Amino acid sequence: MPSEPRRFIEGIRERRERHRERSRIVRAAVVLAGFVVVLAGLAMIPLPGPGLLVTAVGLAVLALEFVWAERLLERTVDRMTKTSETVKRATRAQQALLGLLGVLVAAAAVTAAYAWDVPLLPV
Repeated sequence: MPSEPRRFIEGIRERRERHRERSRIVRAAVVLAGFVVVLAGLAMIPLPGPGLLVTAVGLAVLALEFVWAERLLERTVDRMTKTSETVKRATRAQQALLGLLGVLVAAAAVTAAYAWDVPLLPV
């Protein structure tokens, strides 16, 4: 029985066939939306937020059109699975330290945005 990530990738391949029958305008809009979501996800990787997850969603949208996006999506899903397993194997102290590090990074980002008066940030 295939794993959950493998079923997800197979589902993308099946949807691609149906997607190819759509009009060019819809397909172009899907590509544009996919790139916007990928860029938002990449921006979230160093910032607080679910960067890898949002990037994977954008790649899933792009995988409807592009084979390279599907390959990159497979690698991203594999990386997310391995990271999840690593975090699950970590001790409570390591998990607490990682959580504290995340809070410190978020606090540093907010402090820097406030101190340097970074535009477009809600501080």
